[in-house]
Amino acid sequence: MIDIGVNLTSSQFDQDRALVVQRARAAGLSAMVLTGTNLAESRAVADHAASAPGFCYATAGVHPHEARHFDEHSLDELRRLAALPQVVAIGECGLDYNRDFSPRPQQDAAFEAQLALSAELQLPVFMHCRDAHQRFMEILAPWRDRLPAAVLHCFTGSEAELRDCLALDLHIGITGWICDERRGRELQRLVRMIPAGRLMVETDSPYLIPRDLLPKPASRRNEPAYLPHIVRRIAECRGEHPDALIAAVTATSRAFFRIEEQS
Repeated sequence: MIDIGVNLTSSQFDQDRALVVQRARAAGLSAMVLTGTNLAESRAVADHAASAPGFCYATAGVHPHEARHFDEHSLDELRRLAALPQVVAIGECGLDYNRDFSPRPQQDAAFEAQLALSAELQLPVFMHCRDAHQRFMEILAPWRDRLPAAVLHCFTGSEAELRDCLALDLHIGITGWICDERRGRELQRLVRMIPAGRLMVETDSPYLIPRDLLPKPASRRNEPAYLPHIVRRIAECRGEHPDALIAAVTATSRAFFRIEEQS
């Protein structure tokens, strides 16, 4: 399994970051993609990935929450980071009209600039969208043919939104949201619609801990070691054997991020 979304630089991991990586390996993960959300975090995840070659990889990007800080210097720094061998995607970038931590025009501009960078460098793009589907699609659609690959991570949208994403040839990242007996019911139904070649899995840890974990962890912190639980729930919802699903999503993730299988 490959966890395509790990916020390993979160302060929630400060006390046991190395152990979190060890537990991920012990749980059967073959790789993790560490998420960059601003310039400092993108540098940090690139450093972490360099310390665990062949197992940890990184993205380099500016999250919409941080878009108010995005400028020409940001692009230059992202371009520099993207040249590192452990950096496998541009992002996390996109739109978040729910929190509006950055003005929407600045979110739009930062998103489009990072799509242009993805097209320039021919690196996949790792995207975020919350309460901004229409505008997200308006910005993304003209760039899609120029991007080598694009994933909307942590998908929790509607059937219509999923159909739009699949029609634009996006990959879809599914998290432990699907394990939520309250909020996850629609996603439990929709996950069957995602072709195996477009589906990827992630924890988005330390966020979104699966609510149906048993026994209940003492901490509410999510971590990559819980990815097998999420995958089993996805397989159940899709009517597939977990081993078959693991093989499919791992192959899809390797192809998307161009991650070679380690001997």
